[in-house]
Amino acid sequence: MDTGVKVNRHGKAKILSPDEIQLLFYQGLYNLRDRTLFAVCLFTAVRINEACTLHTADIYDRKGRVRPELTFRKSHTKRQLATRTIPVLDELRGYLEKYKPEAGKIWLFPGGVFREEQDHHINPDSASWVLRKAFERVNIDGASTHSMRRTALTQMSNVGIPLRTIQEISGHRNLEQLQQYLEIQPQQVKGAIATLSMLSPVSDTPDKKPSKIHPEV
Repeated sequence: MDTGVKVNRHGKAKILSPDEIQLLFYQGLYNLRDRTLFAVCLFTAVRINEACTLHTADIYDRKGRVRPELTFRKSHTKRQLATRTIPVLDELRGYLEKYKPEAGKIWLFPGGVFREEQDHHINPDSASWVLRKAFERVNIDGASTHSMRRTALTQMSNVGIPLRTIQEISGHRNLEQLQQYLEIQPQQVKGAIATLSMLSPVSDTPDKKPSKIHPEV
């Protein structure tokens, strides 16, 4: 379980800004394995357990090329609801192509201190610890592994992607669960209220008299 501190967010992980993501990936995370693991979380909006349990064969074809879609198996998803396939964004593809020589034979992210335990994948708790330490290095408070998922889902919502489409990506059982992940920014509330100005009645001005209506002859 991720024990990252969530400050003044009612128990919800921090939504990361573009600057914070840049800081995390280039100064907080020290090696390609960790950057690739959390790039998977960020660019597919999956849970940390789903990223840790990816099979290498689900990522690369027999020629070692990155597949056009990532497959997240039903057996490794929360509540085992359904297997999902998510398109590979070019930004994520770049990480996966560089990481190929380090990938395990079975698991994309093998476990063990020296990644020699090819029969096991990295433990999600270990991955959470790695990310927590990375956040500490760059002084980002209130963030955890859930920050990747919340950031991705909120970004999609902010640019107007329909919730039903986002649900297909996130794997949430219903829209109510999904909406708990999304964060509304103050400027969004301000913008929403601003749209009400169109409801304002036309003001009467003293110097403008109503036009005279001539009776029909």
